[in-house]
Amino acid sequence: MSTTVFLVRHARHDRVDHILCGRMPGVTLGPEGRAEAERLAARLSRERIAAIFSSPLERARETAQVIADRLRLELQISEDLNEIDFGEWTGRSFDALAPEPLWRRWNHERSSASAPGGESMSAAQARILRRIEQIRGEFPDTGVILVSHGDVIKAALSHVLGLSLDAYQLFDVGPASISVVALWPGGAKVIGMNEVLAA
Repeated sequence: MSTTVFLVRHARHDRVDHILCGRMPGVTLGPEGRAEAERLAARLSRERIAAIFSSPLERARETAQVIADRLRLELQISEDLNEIDFGEWTGRSFDALAPEPLWRRWNHERSSASAPGGESMSAAQARILRRIEQIRGEFPDTGVILVSHGDVIKAALSHVLGLSLDAYQLFDVGPASISVVALWPGGAKVIGMNEVLAA
C-alpha cells in the first residue's frame, strides 16, 4: 500500500523572480495566480485525495483554499510546509543580493550554507520530510496534497532522488506546478516533477 503525495508549489504573485519574499507578510496571488490556482484545482479533482495541507503563508493558503474548495476538503495548515526563513535577506531583490559573497555561497552550497539570521535548506528539508512521513502513516493507500514553496519542495524531491541539496539547480519547480511522490513503508520514488498546466 502506497501513499501518493502531490507537492504543489503555490501559484504566482507579482514578486515572483524579482524579490526574495521568504516569510514576509502580505504576499498574495494576483489575477494570474488565481487563474493558476483554478487550473490546479481542476487538475487535482481527477485524483483520489483524502487531505490537503498548506504552508501558513498567504500565497500558499490562497492557492490551497481554491483546491480544497473544489475537492470539498478542509484545508489544514502545517508549519512544516512553510517557506525557508531567509532572515536578513527577506524582502530584498535578487539583483541586490547577486554581488554578495554569502548569497553566492548559498546558491552553490545549499547543503551547508544558511541565510544570515535565517534557516538552512537542510533544516527545511528535515521538516518537510517529517511531515511527509507522518502523512504516509496517517493516509495509507490514498493521495494527499501539500501546498508549499519552491525550495522546500526541491528539498523533499532531492531526498527521494538521492541527491545532495547542492544539486537543487539541476531541476525546476515552477509556480503552480505539481510534483508527485509515491511512498510506502521503507521506500519512496518520484513519479512526476514540475507539471505546469497550460492556460
